[in-house]
Amino acid sequence: MEDQTIRVELTNSKKEKPDENHLEFGRVFTDHMFIMDYAEPIGWHDARIVPYQPLVIDPSSMIFHYGQSVFEGLKGYRTETGDIQLFRPEKNFQRLNHSNDRLVIPQIDEEFVLEGIKELVAIDRDWVPHTEGTSIYIRPFIISTEPYLGVSPSKHFKFIVIMSPVGSYYKEGINPVKIAVENQYVRAVKGGTGEAKTGGNYASSLKAQEIVEKEGYSQVLWLDGMERKYIEEVGAMNVFFKINGEVVTPQLNGSILAGVTRDSVIQLLKYWDVPVSERRVSMQELYEAHQNGTLEEAFGSGTAAVISPIGELRWNGEHLVINNGEIGELSQKLYDTITAIQYGKVEDPFDWIEKVNLKSKVNL
Repeated sequence: MEDQTIRVELTNSKKEKPDENHLEFGRVFTDHMFIMDYAEPIGWHDARIVPYQPLVIDPSSMIFHYGQSVFEGLKGYRTETGDIQLFRPEKNFQRLNHSNDRLVIPQIDEEFVLEGIKELVAIDRDWVPHTEGTSIYIRPFIISTEPYLGVSPSKHFKFIVIMSPVGSYYKEGINPVKIAVENQYVRAVKGGTGEAKTGGNYASSLKAQEIVEKEGYSQVLWLDGMERKYIEEVGAMNVFFKINGEVVTPQLNGSILAGVTRDSVIQLLKYWDVPVSERRVSMQELYEAHQNGTLEEAFGSGTAAVISPIGELRWNGEHLVINNGEIGELSQKLYDTITAIQYGKVEDPFDWIEKVNLKSKVNL
């Protein structure tokens, strides 16, 4: 976009901040939000930070009818010295543009948007909690707003960023969860939108999630949509297995989301000289590894939980208990290392951290 300025309108009525010891995920939102608009032939324009407020859009806006939208999720962390830093935000905006391409949404200027988010964080810096394990969750998203019921790409969009203070994902410690392998429903297929971060992928997962929760399971393990043999994701997370000393994760195949935490895990494992491979992993292979005692650990990876250890898999009536239902040594080390980097407690050898200048520039 040609105009690289951000208009700022500060709120006259600041909200009461929640108790940092009782933060729910995505329930309370900060005082301000970032917005910019797109219209042909102007392009992206009118970038602004304004008080958090409801949107006013036409009932015929295409987002309501055809779901042309994408989103991202990242976090800001307060360090022991009071600084605020983001974790690999450039990867989120690279992925956002990848999702944009799949959903026929105009590309964003990644550097400009990052600067806008850093300005938003600086303005709402008092919302970033101080309590250990807490953070500010940052949700950028794009919706199609053209008032038109024809099935075609929209010519009007809004890019919006909202933020929410969130608590520690693990309130009672990082404990392994029970997962049910899903044999009936499918999350995505190659050629579909599985590798894009679009709302429809998550809407299609809700039914299976509802069923397994009633059966006492935390999430579902998704299999491929063609052969129903090969593992893809666990819930809304990427998934890893440690088999006979080697860590394996499903390779990106067009239906699996390229997770930022997934990439971070792979880089750390290589840095530690732990064997790691990206390839197809079947449930039969996992079952046989469990039977012969070589399935050592399993865990999901994602922004919300970082690492979510898996203690049991249910598949075709079999209950595969992994590592006696306890968190594995490698899972714990990954969780401890990534979170320590995020909160600035240890050296960042990968240049993953982006610091926020807390002196708001108001106009960039």
